Amino acid sequence: MPRRDAVVWAAVAIVMAGPALAQQAETVRIDGSSTVYPVTEAFAEEFQSDFRGQYQVTVGVSGTGGGFQRFCRGETHISNASRPISQSEREACEQAGIEFIELPIAMDALAVVINPQNDWVDHLTVEELRRMWEPESQEQVTNWSQIREGFPDRPLALFAPGVDSGTFDYFTEAVVGEAHSSRGDFTASEDDNILVQGVASDPNALAYFGLAYYTENQDRLKAVPIVNEQGEAVEPSIENAMNGSYNPLSRPLFIYVSTQAIDQSEAVRQFVNYYLDPELAPELVAEVGYVPLPETAYQMAMENLENRVTGSAFEGGGSQVGMTIEDVLATARQRAGTN
Repeated sequence: MPRRDAVVWAAVAIVMAGPALAQQAETVRIDGSSTVYPVTEAFAEEFQSDFRGQYQVTVGVSGTGGGFQRFCRGETHISNASRPISQSEREACEQAGIEFIELPIAMDALAVVINPQNDWVDHLTVEELRRMWEPESQEQVTNWSQIREGFPDRPLALFAPGVDSGTFDYFTEAVVGEAHSSRGDFTASEDDNILVQGVASDPNALAYFGLAYYTENQDRLKAVPIVNEQGEAVEPSIENAMNGSYNPLSRPLFIYVSTQAIDQSEAVRQFVNYYLDPELAPELVAEVGYVPLPETAYQMAMENLENRVTGSAFEGGGSQVGMTIEDVLATARQRAGTN
């Protein structure tokens, strides 16, 4: 059944069932990364449709950092994250008595985008991106002509996720060399749709965000090929993230699940099992515009879930630059081995 028809059918079923069913339905509360949001929202729609209103799922977009704050206060059951949990966030969860299971769910190619009317950029290097975004460039590098000789004398308009975003963390780590190290004179938003609109309406603009938002708006935006470590200019795509050529801007995406919620809520338990379904997950992840994990990765994630393998496998936490699907698999194996 097409998703639109399924969702409409589910909505009709809920209305026909009456207010009593809506009051009885268990709710799965989720918040966090705007990058992971399209994936989780897709699963939430399918899940609520398949279970015909038995469960409800709410998905917020507070950014990875904001999502972890709510998660570690016990306000949500699941936290969407575009980077591994940081050490300070782990400590906050520990102090609150929140145990969690870390589950990789997809890979992402972080897209750098410009307006289609921009006819002077055919690629950018990491060094040129650093020139745009490093703290020293604030109020100093304000024109495209300052980025590369031959670029026009036009104002440089920058858009990016806010400081609570895991995408902001990852980009600054990968490009500037230190997470959260960035100029501050740019238009920031935790809502990637606002960033899309900003670039689509300004020929001088540039932004970065998750691949799904570029895929959904590629008729309004132009992706910039980025010169990788091998010296090749590579476009963001599912294929290039999967084969590792789109570096250093490919990264894993995660959900973090409260073990208390898994143990106490049938709705949460059913939803996470649904999220890791090896037949459904690759299809929905690719449909949204991200890179599905290999089937073995979903199996390992399910084993970690069933065995309640808690904590994070990423020492130091925070953004992990240069990670591939193979790296995600290796950390999954490491965690399974500690059980």
